[in-house]
Amino acid sequence: MNHSRSTGQETRPTRILKADPEGITEAARLLRAGGLVALPTETVYGLAADATSGQAVAGIYAAKERPSFNPLISHLPSVEAARREGIFDANALALARAFWPGPLTLVVPAAPACQVSELARAGLGSVALRVPSHPLAHAVLEAVGLPVAAPSANRSGRISATSAAHVLADLDGRIDAVIDAGPTEVGVESTIVACLDGAPRLLRPGGVSRAAIEGVIGRSLVDAGESGAAPISPGLLASHYAPAAGVRLAAEAPRADEAWLGFGPERGGLIAPAISLNLSPAGDLREAAANLFGYLRQLDAHGPRAIAVAPIPDHGLGEAINDRLRRAAAPR
Repeated sequence: MNHSRSTGQETRPTRILKADPEGITEAARLLRAGGLVALPTETVYGLAADATSGQAVAGIYAAKERPSFNPLISHLPSVEAARREGIFDANALALARAFWPGPLTLVVPAAPACQVSELARAGLGSVALRVPSHPLAHAVLEAVGLPVAAPSANRSGRISATSAAHVLADLDGRIDAVIDAGPTEVGVESTIVACLDGAPRLLRPGGVSRAAIEGVIGRSLVDAGESGAAPISPGLLASHYAPAAGVRLAAEAPRADEAWLGFGPERGGLIAPAISLNLSPAGDLREAAANLFGYLRQLDAHGPRAIAVAPIPDHGLGEAINDRLRRAAAPR
């Protein structure tokens, strides 16, 4: 299959690489050369580029059509590598040692020798860092030997990609390659915690629960709160993860012109429309998280006026699911 990428001067194919040593080697070569490669993490597929190169990072913004004031997460292969890029206080170090590798991003002050480009940091004095646990992502990071910026591999504001097919649906012809390693595991992005002023703040719920984080730091997380200032981490724009259709939350039943996204056992007497999916008939939040973005894409592809979403419990992974759904439903 040939996916053309037009740069205005040349046409290059978007290649599908296998999840094998040859694919890893080629992905690392492309990244070191300033290219864009979509690769799986344990959360969603990320659009990777050399985080130390402003030009490569600009390629991410261009491919995603992403607002430049929204910073990017830089991915590293180890805690030690991350500590070369950021300044870790006691809380940040405890969280890194407890949850890395894994779906947690830490926003910390940039180290004096931080290699992450100003563009990737959106001109801020802080840097967002993560050590992913997906073995393929880890292998690519080891092979590249540099911080790798990797926001979700979709156009900005659209539904995040949890498979290589989702990546191509949004970025076909816009990137150099995608490594196809099947569907991702967690299904929602990493939790983001800022450790900047002694009081860790929850900036975005995600794959590591609030309770687990608070158990490590021994104190309650401070919520980010609403602010008119530019965001200090990814995922903080109000309208985000948005399908073309409108989204109606906490719906008891779909209306005639709506698609239906259910959760848990369907109630007796509820007549779901022809366009309907259930995030988890068993009411399993992990299953729901893994299905969320893929199911929104499937429903949106039918072109409904709106997608009605059943109530989702707001604990554990449900907090992250509801955060994504609120952003998908925000005015835009």
